[in-house]
Amino acid sequence: MLRVVVLMGGRSTEREISIKSGEAVLKALRQLGHEAIALDLSEDLCQKLKEVKPDKVFIALHGTYGEDGRIQGLLDLLGIDYVGSGVMGSSIAMDKDITKKIVSYQGVPVPRWICLRSPQEDFRWEHYPSIVKPADQGSSVGLFLAKNEKEVREAIDRCFKVTRKVMIEEYIEGKDITVGILKHEALPPIEIRPKKGIYDYESKYTRGMSEYVFVEDKDLVEKLQELALTIHTSLELRDFSRIDFRLSREGKPYFLEVNTIPGLTELSLFPMACKRAGIDFTTMISKLLS
Repeated sequence: MLRVVVLMGGRSTEREISIKSGEAVLKALRQLGHEAIALDLSEDLCQKLKEVKPDKVFIALHGTYGEDGRIQGLLDLLGIDYVGSGVMGSSIAMDKDITKKIVSYQGVPVPRWICLRSPQEDFRWEHYPSIVKPADQGSSVGLFLAKNEKEVREAIDRCFKVTRKVMIEEYIEGKDITVGILKHEALPPIEIRPKKGIYDYESKYTRGMSEYVFVEDKDLVEKLQELALTIHTSLELRDFSRIDFRLSREGKPYFLEVNTIPGLTELSLFPMACKRAGIDFTTMISKLLS
């Protein structure tokens, strides 16, 4: 039996999702016979960790302070083992701009993009429609589909309310597909079919707003899994991740972004892919602890 602290909640815009993920992890850990203790990202967290003396920490924090390497650095300093990617992989993957630069260097196709660091920054952009989003947020927080320059500028202003770096990205007509990685094994790819046309925060976390279909084309499955493993490895990730793609109408996959701590709620895609591979939720948690 292990004493496992589950870090959940946090300070990001994804706090509510983190709590749901954490509760699911706590339940599974207790079913496995471990002593599971929930902790939030409080100012006295360091002292609490010293008092609890966990054998391992399961980070169920999403977004800022959870996926960006900061909490990983603290745990490294305290000498506490944890599930998931380390400081470097987490911090790189949190920045969609830097991530794309590394991934494109590996030969993986990515949509054209630019990044702005100020609402007043001049830019040239001619690719419409466009996706405008924060470069350092997850769960599609602040995601906008803009059809022209006016809508792009409006979306930029809104995004800068939650970030210091905004990405403008070429919109690829096609399908949303995601591939999970568990212990360096690629899971079955899932096609996401949002009913409102764009996979935003509402589509992700509102039951019935999206349909999920497993990809059946064997060649496409192998290609997506190969790309996902390349991305996971090139970003120095470990334990688990979820890689998001856009499949063009011509059948070409484009990398969008990576989630180093995928959602683990009842509607989340990572557990869904594990289940398809014959791995139930508690077994998935057990593998991640090993």
